[in-house]
Amino acid sequence: MANSSFSGVRIGGVVTCVPTLEKCIDDEVDLFGGNEKQIARLKKTIGLNRRRVVEAGTTAVDLCHRAATRLLAASGVELGQVSAMIFVTQTPDYLQPCNAAVLHGRLKLPTSCAALDVNLGCSGYVYGLWLAHMMVQAGGCDRVLLLAGDTMSRLVHPKDRSVAPVFGDGGSATLIERSDGGQQAWFSLGTDGSGYDKLIVPAGGQRSPKTESTCLDVEDEDGNVRSSEHLFMDGAEVFNFSITVEPKAVRELLAYADLSLDSVDHFVFHQANRYILTNIAKRLKIDLTKVPMQTVERYGNQSSASIPSAMCGELQAVLCGAEAQRVLLSGFGVGLSWASAIVSLSDLSVCEVIEADSAQ
Repeated sequence: MANSSFSGVRIGGVVTCVPTLEKCIDDEVDLFGGNEKQIARLKKTIGLNRRRVVEAGTTAVDLCHRAATRLLAASGVELGQVSAMIFVTQTPDYLQPCNAAVLHGRLKLPTSCAALDVNLGCSGYVYGLWLAHMMVQAGGCDRVLLLAGDTMSRLVHPKDRSVAPVFGDGGSATLIERSDGGQQAWFSLGTDGSGYDKLIVPAGGQRSPKTESTCLDVEDEDGNVRSSEHLFMDGAEVFNFSITVEPKAVRELLAYADLSLDSVDHFVFHQANRYILTNIAKRLKIDLTKVPMQTVERYGNQSSASIPSAMCGELQAVLCGAEAQRVLLSGFGVGLSWASAIVSLSDLSVCEVIEADSAQ
């Protein structure tokens, strides 16, 4: 595992932006062959209920732009004080240039501000925090703006029942800054690239460019319809990976930090679905009240934006309070990859969910 620790770096604020368009699984009976009992089971067991998806023409840059604007205003940070920007996404506006450059121009950040993209999904937010902490502790950056957002609804086929009801969209902005408060953070990251094809969009890149045949819809033996240009998920393999790797990774990080499970106030996992989250918590013997899991039921699986969305939507009051909260953040999924962090959070200048058409 790639383990590292940092001191003198803090998270100053977090904002998540979600689209206003909501889709409900109750309205998708036809997708499941009119089987209302199956839908009821998915709602109760898996936690699939509602999700927020973007309208045509809205991208992750748009969502993160709104989040960043709100974050900078609430934090009182001037544009010239931002040293670097990291944009984590798997749904960029363009193949070239990177999303970070596009948003850099929109925000009118100074030319002295470095900007780069990170192509990661479910684990990407924690990977981004890790990079930002390194940038600040290395001494070259006082403040790093981390954007994490995806519009996964654009990648799923509407008739693919294995993924269509699962994925929602969201964008987030997080401020990481130098601090004299003595905060300490611990990170642990891992990858198993042998499972790269368990969550994949097969066609559209340089390995398999789009052709007339890659856009053709095919129905599999389970009745799911998709083309090679849509997201494919091997649900069983991803589930087994999640409940096997995550508990082990969390225990290893706690051991590295010399901390106990009981010393952690909140465990914010990637909001894959309630069934996976519950299984991970049970294997770790964590009190379920410490594990936010309503976010996925409200907004769907938001990929890289799911962890900050859970922080803003379910922990806002305590993270903006004066009493320090020890929070374990952990993402897992596409790659296959995983990343966990233990951070101390308090007095955040802002920690909230806003909507894409909000005036804020």
